[in-house]
Amino acid sequence: MAGTDRTKKINLSPTPVIILCEPQLGENIGTAARAMANFGLWDLRLVNPRDGWPSERAANAAAKADHVIERVQIFETVEEAVADISLLFATTARKRDMFKPVIGPDEAATKMVATIAKGQKAGLLFGRERWGLNNKEVALSDAIVTLPVEEAFASLNIAQAVLVLAYEWRRAKNANEPLPFEETIGEPASKGEITGMFTHLENALDEAGFFTVAEKRPSMVTNIRNMLNRAKFNAQEVRTFRGVIAALERRHERDKKL
Repeated sequence: MAGTDRTKKINLSPTPVIILCEPQLGENIGTAARAMANFGLWDLRLVNPRDGWPSERAANAAAKADHVIERVQIFETVEEAVADISLLFATTARKRDMFKPVIGPDEAATKMVATIAKGQKAGLLFGRERWGLNNKEVALSDAIVTLPVEEAFASLNIAQAVLVLAYEWRRAKNANEPLPFEETIGEPASKGEITGMFTHLENALDEAGFFTVAEKRPSMVTNIRNMLNRAKFNAQEVRTFRGVIAALERRHERDKKL
């Protein structure tokens, strides 16, 4: 899905902190920033990015998520990056040999919403592209967050993982938030418009010789009307459908002349 509305003001209210541990590629940082921006997150922290900072590749990959890129903070250690965070979740797809709660993204989102509502910081720690987080880093967290991925193909790239967690946080925070746009229904067709459409179609079918057995015509007409009624035509759709019938009638008339 594409679309960025520059007329809308970006909301920088408190959100979860995203910490990327030793990210290797600027493109991965940029796409993670874009995923954050999609769901209203903006606080991105990097621990020892391999290629340094700032990164032109990250900025390009962020696809205009400038408010995230411009606020990136750089730290030398994970401990420094999470020092002000009250609730920290480590993300991993691998089982760890440690006594640590393991929760899903929905539960993590609910806990982060509650923590942030108290005026405290919540954070999500993501590991390196090639091998994730080490046990020492996971030990800093309050719990492990893992996703119900396919076991045979469990690895997600950083941006994908960030996107899933950001989405769950947004969903938990704004449980009753309407979607950005609704279905376009159009003006409902009146019963008179619907009846006129039926009559037009049935007359055209009579002219075309569709009803070959006179005794069966009433039941066939009823079936056709029931089928079309299930479509819930709006007024514009009725006009379009009648235009189709009219075009077929003209074709039929031309065929008869030929």
